[in-house]
Amino acid sequence: MGREGVASRSQRLTKMPAAPRQGVPLGALLISLRPQQWTKNLVIFAGAFGSGQLFHAASLARSTAGFLTFCLLSGVVYLVNDVTDVQRDREHPRKRHRPIASGTLPIPWAVVGAVVLLCGAVIAAVILSTTFLLFSLAYIVLMFSYSFWLKREVLLDVLAIAAGFVIRAAAGAAVVDASLSPWLLVCAALLALFLGFSKRRHELLLLGEGATRYRQVLRHYSPELLDELIAVVTSSTIVAYSLYTFFGETVPANHSMMLTIPFVLYAVFRYMFLIHTPDGGGNPDELLLQDRPLLIAILFWAITAVSALYLLPGGH
Repeated sequence: MGREGVASRSQRLTKMPAAPRQGVPLGALLISLRPQQWTKNLVIFAGAFGSGQLFHAASLARSTAGFLTFCLLSGVVYLVNDVTDVQRDREHPRKRHRPIASGTLPIPWAVVGAVVLLCGAVIAAVILSTTFLLFSLAYIVLMFSYSFWLKREVLLDVLAIAAGFVIRAAAGAAVVDASLSPWLLVCAALLALFLGFSKRRHELLLLGEGATRYRQVLRHYSPELLDELIAVVTSSTIVAYSLYTFFGETVPANHSMMLTIPFVLYAVFRYMFLIHTPDGGGNPDELLLQDRPLLIAILFWAITAVSALYLLPGGH
């Protein structure tokens, strides 16, 4: 190439606009926090709901603050989990589209985001109450243990998820300084076990022979074992919830909460129906937001429960 060609090429390059600097991928960061799964943190409101404080402005505000704090904590857990599993997620048919696995959210930004959110959540927990802070720290320690260890241990992986729900419920009671029926804690644990085993079953069937490559613990499970575990947990959940409506400390004056049992039965049976469809049971949060019959059952349960605890004779 002659001198004129080189000079002409240099002039064109100097006239080209500089590449725009990329800012923080906030959209990708938000997606990685999985806001669609924040519905799990609604159990925080169980303390205010069961103790008759749900419609007290101060208690509702504190429960909402506790809910948002646990949304931040769960977002931290999702970020850490996606960073540690980035290689396996890139081979997963669905998880490979997550921002960290796809490269939309660089790992350094994910780490920084996790640190900032964790600091914000801890500060919020300190402001709310010391007991709530202890439950928040217990939750984050448990979930970090899950991300780095427990998720590879058969049965302990799902038990850890269930323990996370119990901690949420206990934290929700602590934030409004209320007592929570032990029966309700048992129900929360059993329901979480039901959802956890259902998700494992879905993953095993969806991924087929390559299941263990994406989640090591799946090599210990089989559809037959999971069906038996789901059957045990399902019956236990229904019995525990029924006993709660009879003997729960939140309804000492009447048994009106018994009216909610049919809706719980339908919701559990509906979910069992969905997990036995070809593409059902993988993500409880998606089913909760997308399946209309399940949504209607939950809505009627909420209306009946509010009526039983707040409106009917003998309620709060």
